Amino acid sequence: MSRLLRLPSIYLVLPILLACACTLLSYDLPGDYLQGMLLLVMAALGILLFDVFAGPRLPAMHVFRSRRYAGTRESFVALAFAAGIIVFCLLDLGLFPIPLLVDPSSYATMEGGHEHIRHISDMCWTLPPIGVLCARNKGLRNLLVFIGVAFPVLVIDRNRLFASLFSLAFVVVLRRNEAKPLPWKAVMFIGVLGAGVFSVLGILRSGTLDTVALPFSDAYRAAPSGIKWLLLYISAGPYNFGAILAKHYVNATFLINQLVPGAGSIATAGTDIPLDAPNINVGTEFFPFLMAWGATGAVLSMAGLYALLAWSVRRLQPAAALFPLLIFLRISYCCVMSPFAPQAYTWSNAGFILVCLVLELLAAWLPNRAHTLHSHA
Repeated sequence: MSRLLRLPSIYLVLPILLACACTLLSYDLPGDYLQGMLLLVMAALGILLFDVFAGPRLPAMHVFRSRRYAGTRESFVALAFAAGIIVFCLLDLGLFPIPLLVDPSSYATMEGGHEHIRHISDMCWTLPPIGVLCARNKGLRNLLVFIGVAFPVLVIDRNRLFASLFSLAFVVVLRRNEAKPLPWKAVMFIGVLGAGVFSVLGILRSGTLDTVALPFSDAYRAAPSGIKWLLLYISAGPYNFGAILAKHYVNATFLINQLVPGAGSIATAGTDIPLDAPNINVGTEFFPFLMAWGATGAVLSMAGLYALLAWSVRRLQPAAALFPLLIFLRISYCCVMSPFAPQAYTWSNAGFILVCLVLELLAAWLPNRAHTLHSHA
């Protein structure tokens, strides 16, 4: 299992294959929609094949276990960064209505400067890994983990909740004792917690599934409501991908708006995209590229995402430094979520990577306390 976790393509390929399998299970797909599933599967398998023979590898698990993060210059900068994020989380909750407590339908309302605060508070997913790796005090560590999970719940942001839980689970696995087996109980608990909260938040945000007019299969219709939300979230992206490919719809506007800050809205709801269910408007990471440049654009965007992931893995060599680890966590999470919605090819994702690079440089400029003490001895 440790060898599998070191293979970068696993974080991209397995979610795509799982999402396509769930799509086939959840719908009675029209025949021409299957072309989209085939395109996603074949491109994913091609990336996996390349990665197995020529791709980089994550550092061995003992490198992460032996790395001392707490008490270093990097941890000082990271904890200061975490404190700044917490301030913006408090501003988000204090200046604007809390969707979970006031009106669940207001989760997407971003007015009066709310969107600018949310750009910072959205990075709350970094709090759990920073807490686990950098906080010596148990109370501080637990507080950072709690805020990183509780804030997305309060603002009904399922994406940030998943990002927090993914990062927490990954760090727990990385830091496990070598003599002990993988902490499956802890990982499973985090997974069940995320799935349960996700289903509840889905019902609060969007109500029941009675208004969704898609060709669901008998197996889907027989599933419990909470499972239906999970299956819908997992499968809607590949379904819409296959639908748009079959309909040969072309529109580069959405890709331009996604890549260029201020160019226009990235919302797909209420647009002229010929979705089978207008209220289910999620797509894969590669959906805007498909609409702009067809199947070729979609495949190239998949290859580009793998290249970005491989770059983040190479930056972890040889010693798994803290800020390269945060970059990897972000990009690997984007890969895991690639069957569902665009996150990697966005200016905000590029901004986070740039912030980490600046923080890494800042930490390198700080005096090394251990070296200073040794020099004065």
